[in-house]
Amino acid sequence: MVAQARREPYWLDRPERPAPRRRLDTSVTTDLLVVGGGFTGLWAAVQAAEENPDRRIVLVERDRIAEQASGRNGGFCSASITHGLANGLDRFGDEMPQLIRMGRETLDAIESTLERLGIDADAERTGELDIANFDWQVADLQEHSSQGALLGATLPLLPGPQARERVTSPMVAAAVLDPDVIMLDPAKLAWGLARAAEDLGVTVHENTEVTGLCSDGDRVRATTPYGEIDAAAVVLATSASPSLLRRLRLYTVPVWDYALMTEPLSPEQRAAVGWAGREGLADSGPRFHYFRLTADDRILFGGWDALYHYGSDADPRHSFEPREFGLLGEHLLQFFPQLEGIRATHAWGGVIDTCSRFCAFWDRALDGRVVSVVGFTGLGVGASHFGARTALDLVDGLDTERTRLTMVRTRPIPFPPEPLRWFGITLTRKELARSERREGKRGAWLSVMDRIGLGFDS
Repeated sequence: MVAQARREPYWLDRPERPAPRRRLDTSVTTDLLVVGGGFTGLWAAVQAAEENPDRRIVLVERDRIAEQASGRNGGFCSASITHGLANGLDRFGDEMPQLIRMGRETLDAIESTLERLGIDADAERTGELDIANFDWQVADLQEHSSQGALLGATLPLLPGPQARERVTSPMVAAAVLDPDVIMLDPAKLAWGLARAAEDLGVTVHENTEVTGLCSDGDRVRATTPYGEIDAAAVVLATSASPSLLRRLRLYTVPVWDYALMTEPLSPEQRAAVGWAGREGLADSGPRFHYFRLTADDRILFGGWDALYHYGSDADPRHSFEPREFGLLGEHLLQFFPQLEGIRATHAWGGVIDTCSRFCAFWDRALDGRVVSVVGFTGLGVGASHFGARTALDLVDGLDTERTRLTMVRTRPIPFPPEPLRWFGITLTRKELARSERREGKRGAWLSVMDRIGLGFDS
């Protein structure tokens, strides 16, 4: 199924990809420097420019716009800013009604911004089905639905027959519908945001790596290979790349995620899988897949393993792992056996910035002139808008509803240094697999990790 697949993200392997922008080759002065051209950096630039058209803003990207996680993901734009309801309740229980409301407001803001700025990202507010593959997972979905109802979130449980009316698969035992999810084309979103930022007056440079930051009086000096940037304030949105602030490097680890994209479904195949609502789909077990339909009816199928390599190794050689793609192809046909014979046209992998609480955190440095936001752990397409908005509040020294959140004022537990980091993550991955074989029962190791808040998500 995957033998002939191209070894690059489908989203980026298209003629509509914009030409590279000019690298920074001189020294410049700006009011706001944004480091990172993924979703977080782009949303920061766009929001800052819209609220203050006179503000000079420079955005620099080490590679190209959407080159990293923003151009490799599944395009699930969720209202959740806490990496799901259960994770939010575990960590920010008292704030969850507020965080749910703010997440919905964020999703509405994203939708209205795309319309206002004329960004065509193939966005569809289809919602997402979280699927129980086995009977033992149904109780967890019922609890999830009940918790949502108590907090004012509409998360209806669909029993097996109703769920299979939406998606025709023997692997559907039940499902919960989350209506607050937009499915979109992530690369087109990133390219559209970059264009919109430039239309708003932002200067965007690609192939420009910031190699150092330091104070320069009451300003910040950023060093690049071909020039320096003198900035009044800086937002760091560097995702899984090592932070420019060394003290933050223990707070995230680069975890490898893999995905494949099929050829477009034929009309017969499209009818065979059902899926008329075009919802995003995700398994609900300890390890899970995410999958969705594209605008031209391909299936993106990703997830399951989350690989970590010793020493936080993020070398691109890990981006193509035949075993991972073989597993994904096998699992896709287990879910949709009616697609036997379908081919994958693209298969790719890349790192995401995982932190121990699974959702974003913020940091202030150099007397508040530098603000970082990282740690989205694979659910940043929508949450990056909130992360960027909050980072702008912080770098501008504003007291807002966002900056007063416990979620914003605290940081996750850092990961230990090597070799303890590799040992802990590897053991956790093995225990997650073991818990699946034991119908979700978590052993002693996972229970301890849960209690101390040092998690690791697949």
